[in-house]
Amino acid sequence: MTQSAEKVHHPLFARLYMRTASDKEDKYRRELLAGLKGQVVEVGAGHGLNFACYPDAVERVLAVEPESVLRTAAIEAAAKAAVEVEVVEGVAGELPAADESFDAGIASLVLCSVPDQHRALAELRRVIRPGGELRFYEHVIAHPRRWARLQRFADATFWPRVAGGCRLSRDTEAAIGQAGFEIESSRRIAFTPGPPVPPIPHILGVARRP
Repeated sequence: MTQSAEKVHHPLFARLYMRTASDKEDKYRRELLAGLKGQVVEVGAGHGLNFACYPDAVERVLAVEPESVLRTAAIEAAAKAAVEVEVVEGVAGELPAADESFDAGIASLVLCSVPDQHRALAELRRVIRPGGELRFYEHVIAHPRRWARLQRFADATFWPRVAGGCRLSRDTEAAIGQAGFEIESSRRIAFTPGPPVPPIPHILGVARRP
């Protein structure tokens, strides 16, 4: 079934996220985007927190965001960015872009919440040129089993409903490899907020389309 941008509607979560998203993550965003150049597609751009972190060598960013509240804020952030950013409506599973049209793709805190992770990664592989990069900064399943159990419990009960569809227990790094990307670097970042919020470890890395 074709994904529809109209199905992505989380206005309460969007407003809460915009209020609580921390600039403490800027160092990870800058690491995520360092050294990029050329044409870039960013999937699930949110309210545009990455835009100020793009290096000058980036010629253009196509920022895809389906949630209307976040997209409106992203348009405002794009107007202030040092690089050219075009914010468009769209979903990760059906990107509004031609085959092999980007030098790099960005997945930043979005692959945890897309309805079909494999489809979203297949779309990224489609639009990234051979030899191009996929940069990722994502929530992932925890390695200690007790934490992973907490994540799965949260996913099965309350977390997706309060966090805009986010699922904490996805093995996103494995999914990136299964989608046909070659992972060149990946590191884990621990984040354990404490009850009632389950553990939310992240990965930050680079993969390449062969």
